[in-house]
Parts: sequence; C-alpha cells; structure tokens
Amino acid sequence: MAEQPRSPEARKADVLAKLHAPVADAWVATADGDEPYLVPLTAAWCEERVVLATDASSPTARNLTAHGRARVALGATRDVVLIDATLEKTIPVADAGEIGEAYAAQNDWDPRTAGDSYVFLLLRPERIQAWREVNELAGRTLMRNGTWLV
Repeated sequence: MAEQPRSPEARKADVLAKLHAPVADAWVATADGDEPYLVPLTAAWCEERVVLATDASSPTARNLTAHGRARVALGATRDVVLIDATLEKTIPVADAGEIGEAYAAQNDWDPRTAGDSYVFLLLRPERIQAWREVNELAGRTLMRNGTWLV
C-alpha cells in the first residue's frame, strides 16, 4: 500500500535535497534530430541551475549546443524527479570560476582537472515534476515556465 501523497511543499523540499546531494547522479537525455541519447552524469545545483560537466565533443554537449534542450532524471523509479531544461550557457572548465568551485564542492571529482576539452553546461529548469507512486501523479508539476508553483 502506497504512503499518503506528499504536499507540494514536501515534494519541493525533497527535489531540492536531491539536487543538493553530494554526488547527485542523474540520467541526462538529449537528442539530435530523431536520435535520442541518454547518459549518466553527475550534476550539481548552483544558482538555481543544473550544472553538468562533460567533454565538449561528447554527444550530450553537441546535442545541447545544437538544440538547447535536455531532460534530467534523478532518483529511483518510485521516487523520481524529472527536469526539462534549456541550455543557458556553456563554460570552458578553465573559465568556470564560482561554477567550477560549486560543482567540485558538491561532487567527488573536479572536471577542471580533466583537461581543457571539458565544459560545464548550465541548464535552466523550465519544468520540474516529482512523484513516488500513482497517488502522487496529480500535482506532480512543481515548476512550470521556470517558476516554482509552491
């Protein structure tokens, strides 16, 4: 039997806890035309943005640069967070400043040591949904058009 549905405020708090967690592992989906691409990456949450790090020549970086959209998933299938986001900017690791510091502080590696081919991808969330069971499907949208609803 499923637990009682969480309040919107509790769901938002749980989403932010996942985003702020040390080593926040995420699935990142992008596409190039009809070809979807899904990859596990470690994320950070900085200045209300999802920050990813990857090689600039990776399919993820290429797809985001070309099309500007991604879907990021956090959590298990019975406690999922889905984030639809747009690329705000790409920052070479050598120029990352505070973003690089924040990413390294939250995670177990520092992409700035991986070489100049790495970049940080700053994603601006447009829609965030969170639910655990079918009883939380209603009200699962917590952010719409980049604005928190709670």
